[in-house]
Amino acid sequence: MAKKKPEKKDLYSIPIDDFFKSAFSVDCVIFGYHDKELKVLLIQRGASPFEGDWALPGDLVYPHEDLDSAADRVLMDLTQLEDISMRQVKSFGKVKRHPLGRVITVAYFALLELQEISPMASSWAKDIKWHSVKRIPKLAFDHKEILTECLNAMRSLIKHEPIWTRVLSKKFTLTELQELFETVLMKKYDKGNFRKKVSAMKFLKRLQESQVNVRHRPSTLYKFDHKTFVQYRESGNVVEF
Repeated sequence: MAKKKPEKKDLYSIPIDDFFKSAFSVDCVIFGYHDKELKVLLIQRGASPFEGDWALPGDLVYPHEDLDSAADRVLMDLTQLEDISMRQVKSFGKVKRHPLGRVITVAYFALLELQEISPMASSWAKDIKWHSVKRIPKLAFDHKEILTECLNAMRSLIKHEPIWTRVLSKKFTLTELQELFETVLMKKYDKGNFRKKVSAMKFLKRLQESQVNVRHRPSTLYKFDHKTFVQYRESGNVVEF
């Protein structure tokens, strides 16, 4: 027996007020890197729905707010983190993604050196903790999907944009750079091929300096030159690690 197709509603038969009954929220996916490990910051919800469950820091957007301002406020309210440069990734709008009603959420992400920030649970966040992206607990709402999308977006972006400069020191070794990319992208690079590719990137400046106070042979230090990076890309060069 053929399956009956759902009846289509005429747009003009839906009361206009019904179009203004949706809410918006923002969810902040904060990735932290340190010592060859990638983590994500999660809060334990202290409010319903999903009270007690782990989730991304997120909340509803106030009527007077734009999305970017809401993301900054929500992150500050729940984690006490401020002045974090986040990128908007994608919106998520499944009709029943929120048990209390229609809520469309917009996801943001940032990549940071986790030891340089000190998040604290506040507002209705009961607890806060860094979790390895390899061992994510069960998450509230559709936050596992949001996390996966942001992780994929970050992995794609880091190969072309210098978001990794927020993680490494201003002066770094090629080994540190390679370890970061291997950790984030979950792939191994051949050391020789990686260094050959890097040597062609004129925006990575080799310094006449080496590491100090290390137990092994000191490695040469490099720095990122943003002005040269812009010129390099504007000249038609493709940046891809």
